[in-house]
Amino acid sequence: MVDTFIANANLEDLRAIVRGLLATSPPSVASAFTAAARQRLVRVKATDIPDTTDIFVAGSTDNGASAPTEKLDGILVRIRTLYGSGMGFASLKILARVVSATVGLRWKEDGAMEDTLAIIDADISQAIQSAKEEIDSNRVEDFQEAREVIHELRTAVNDSQMDVKKWDGGFPFERAAASLEYWRV
Repeated sequence: MVDTFIANANLEDLRAIVRGLLATSPPSVASAFTAAARQRLVRVKATDIPDTTDIFVAGSTDNGASAPTEKLDGILVRIRTLYGSGMGFASLKILARVVSATVGLRWKEDGAMEDTLAIIDADISQAIQSAKEEIDSNRVEDFQEAREVIHELRTAVNDSQMDVKKWDGGFPFERAAASLEYWRV
């Protein structure tokens, strides 16, 4: 009967039930839930790097500013699913590609693109916290690969900063840069 309910309940009801169950259960239930989520994400290859071409459209607005595309929305959902389930390094690897995709683009202050990049900056901070928890819980299998992911993200953030300086724009990844500056694995 439970399977019948799961198959027919709407997404909002399922979310509310899961949140309620996790909030009122012992911590071991939340741990088991995130472990099951990680297994599922690995099985469906959610950790694979998606194609990040065309996640931004250069000069697409009337004022010549770049804009995010719907493709980016799907990638950000995947990133949040990964770091939310404790797969911080997998999400950081994808975030490095997203940040790299901003190099060469221009945006206006207080525009949609700047707002989107601020959200991505916050996602990077959340993913870094998730990666730190991944280390603390001994779930990192390959520390060399983890270091490479951090290096790739650090390089992407630095490249973005250098690019933005060329056109005197507002650097959107300040929190990420600060978080990465002293983080050593």
